[in-house]
This record gives sequence, C-alpha cells and structure tokens, in this order.
Amino acid sequence: MFAALWFFRRTGTRPRLCFAICVALMAALSGCTRLREHLKPEMVYVVAKQTYLRDRVAAVSNRVALVSNGEPLEVVEHGRRFLKTKTAKGEVGWIEEHMVIDQAAYDQFAALGHQHAHDPVVATAVLRDDLYLHVKPGRETDRFYLLPENEKLQLLIRASVAKPAPPQGLLPAPHPAVGTKGKKTGSSGAKETLPGEPAVPMEDWWLVRDSKGQVGWMLSRRLDVDVPDEIAGYSEGQKIVGAYVLTRVYDSESSLPDKMVPEYVSVTNAYKDGLPYDFDQVRVFTWNTKKHRYETAYRQRNVEGYLPVTVSQGKNAQGQSVPEFSITVATSDEVKVDPLTGAAHPAQTGVLHYQLEGGMVRRVTAGGSPGSTPVAAKAKPADAPAHHHHSKGKKAGG
Repeated sequence: MFAALWFFRRTGTRPRLCFAICVALMAALSGCTRLREHLKPEMVYVVAKQTYLRDRVAAVSNRVALVSNGEPLEVVEHGRRFLKTKTAKGEVGWIEEHMVIDQAAYDQFAALGHQHAHDPVVATAVLRDDLYLHVKPGRETDRFYLLPENEKLQLLIRASVAKPAPPQGLLPAPHPAVGTKGKKTGSSGAKETLPGEPAVPMEDWWLVRDSKGQVGWMLSRRLDVDVPDEIAGYSEGQKIVGAYVLTRVYDSESSLPDKMVPEYVSVTNAYKDGLPYDFDQVRVFTWNTKKHRYETAYRQRNVEGYLPVTVSQGKNAQGQSVPEFSITVATSDEVKVDPLTGAAHPAQTGVLHYQLEGGMVRRVTAGGSPGSTPVAAKAKPADAPAHHHHSKGKKAGG
C-alpha cells in the first residue's frame, strides 16, 4: 500500500484519485481473504452401517465417536489409507478410507435421486435383508445407502449386466447358444434357453426408491415382489412380475371386511435373468361370486412385454364406465440397450388396450371401441401357440 502511495506521488497523481484507487485495492485484498475463509471444506460420507472414529492410527487406540451410514464428515487431514475427520458435533478422529465415499460419489447419488424422483412405479417389493444401493447396476460400482431388512421399495427400471466371473476352478459349464431351446448338448444336460436369452450369464438389477426417497440400483434376487396371496398360488412356475387391481366386486360370503373382492391383471416371466423383455405372459383373474373363487378371464402368452402396466377407467360401447388396462409390447426384433445401465428398450413398440366387462376381457382400440387394433405385437417364439381369447368359466389354475 505504501509503495502505491509513493508511486502516485512521484507520478503526480491527484490526491482524490489516489485515495479512491487505494480504497479499491484494499477492498479487493479483503475480498480475497474472505473468499479463502469461506471455501467449502472437503466432505466425505459414511458408507459403513456403523463404525467408530479413533483418536490415532495405531494397533491400540481409543474410540472418539460412533458414526452411521450416510453421516457427513469434514476431512481435517489425509493419512495413508486413513482420514482424520470431524463430525457435525465437533468430534475429531480417524476413519479408514474404504468406509466413506467422497463428494463426487455422493453427488452422483443425489443426481440419481433428482432424475428419478417422479418416475412411475411399475411394482413394489420387500427387501429380504440389509442391502446397499449402488449408483449403477453391478457389484463393483459405488455403493452408499444401506437399506434395512423388510424395507418397502418402489421398483422403477430393470436392467441386466454381466454376472461376475466365479473364481478360477469354479467355472460353470458353457452356456448353450441362443436359439437352441429344448436342445441339450451331449450328456451335459444343459438347461434350455429362452428366446433372446444372452449366451453370457447375466444378472438383473432394479432401480428402486425407498420410503425416504433415496434412489439407487439393487440386485433383483434380493427382493421379493409384492404379490397378492390370493393369486400367488396360480403362478404355475412363472415369476409374477407385477399384479394390479382392475376393479372390485361384492361377495356377501367374502372374508374381507368390506366384502369387496379385488380382480387382477398380472404379468409373469420365466425365472431367468438377462431377458430383453420384462414379461412374456398376461393373465386376468376375475372373481366368481357364485363359486367364490378366482377364475382366468383372459390369458395371452408369448408376448414380449415391457413395464409399466397401466390401469384406468374407460367407456364401453354403451358409454358405461368399465376398468381398462394397457400393456406395451415390442413390434420388431430390434432391441436397444442403454450402455450405462444395461436397461433394454425395444426400438419399436405398440400399446395394446383391453377392457374388463362382465367377467370378459375385450381388446379395444385407443378410442375405446371393441375389436382389433392396428398394433401388431411381435410374438415371442415358443412351442405353444398364444391364447388370444378369454376363457370364461375356467378355474384360475387352468
């Protein structure tokens, strides 16, 4: 500052101008100081379910504080494989690096939550035991939120990624090539494959949202999809992907408190991971009020369907309100796979609409009139032909 005053005097600068320039320089220097003081501290976030901060990195140390999953910590000092951190309460101690994620990874989880905050729910499920959410499908991807056993989850998107290779010496038998359904190679007794099933072993992951709004990817085999008990026994060896209430009918002999029995549309698939479609069969269960049991009102096999299934109210030809449901199906062989997540999407799709009226299911056009539609669903190759007509009077197990 004194050097600046000397310079101004030597050059004959006016006093007022000199004073203004000095004030501006002081303000700039002060601003830089405040900027340094207000720089955000480096933050990390606890991944472990629970762990202790310790007073030093040594074989023998004292516990300073107990920290839990998701808790933010301010980094005070970096060590070798350890970080010296401070809690929100001011407790300072060391923690292993692998028990935390950095700010960049935390921001990825936050962005995932914002991106999918309003995605439609295609099904609900229950978590079998404690499990982490991952930022992407895959066992080696970053994980953060630890969800507790029996947590209720909303399923948003299914994706498939390659299954990790087993340790050497435990390699599985070669997978039969696609298109060899029903054929066995030699005497190995290889399992038959389904159309579109990849030759490389895959595993399915679900993008889920929990009760707190936290979003992440989770291995599908650790979830149990919510299925109504009354129709769960009619799965016939298939995996029920989703079941949705179409309407409710009154039955005076029902065990339900309000005597209103739900009727369902369900979609199922084989117990196979890595399939390029979400379901291959649609089935409607209606309630017979005379025999007090569920019956199959409609079934269609060998479709390549994609979630979600939508249920709504529509109008029949007479203008009366009736329950409707719609499914999205592939109309060509081409499938696009998201390179980041492994989620499969058909290149061309069509939406099929159906109405339930008087225990019978009719396919309708988008405008609501019964009959055929211009959408031509691509049939999934199978040995058995698809069933396109309702089966009035058949038992649910038939």
